[in-house]
Amino acid sequence: MSEQNATTRESTEAALRTLLDSCVASRDSRHEDWDTLGFQAKAGDEFRRAQIRYIGSGATGDHDGDDRILAAGHFTFSNMRLPAGAVGPEHTHHDAEEAFFVLEGRLEVTVHDTEDGTRTASRVLGYRDLVRVPAGVPRSLRNIGTTDALFCVVIGANRPQLPTYPPTSAMHGITRG
Repeated sequence: MSEQNATTRESTEAALRTLLDSCVASRDSRHEDWDTLGFQAKAGDEFRRAQIRYIGSGATGDHDGDDRILAAGHFTFSNMRLPAGAVGPEHTHHDAEEAFFVLEGRLEVTVHDTEDGTRTASRVLGYRDLVRVPAGVPRSLRNIGTTDALFCVVIGANRPQLPTYPPTSAMHGITRG
């Protein structure tokens, strides 16, 4: 192999290592953010939960200053920690589908009708179960287990709009500020 080819190969390998390093978000570099959704606790302690961001900020607001988050290209990915008995309130993502993949615990996932939110359908999800909720469908979740639930949240947009809270949601009228 010529010296020029060896240099080109080393340069390519270094570029690939740099690319890969820019695409890795290790568990050890994450933290549980109990504050980003902390405003929801105004409606009660059962709405307290933590977001653990990996790709993008989800629909929780502006986290551009967090240099640990990988830039979102086409979707966001985070983990959510939901304490035993806690609730992810009814909300609607109008611009993107959302998927929940359970890593620990048991979640009751509910979808609500779009007319007035009073008609619902629920399913219980456990370890390695997944549900995909289409854009525009109100959804909520509850940890029905006795320990914290940990689950992946994937939203199908690189910068999802903030969700809305219909009148049937405990968050209706609750402000972020």
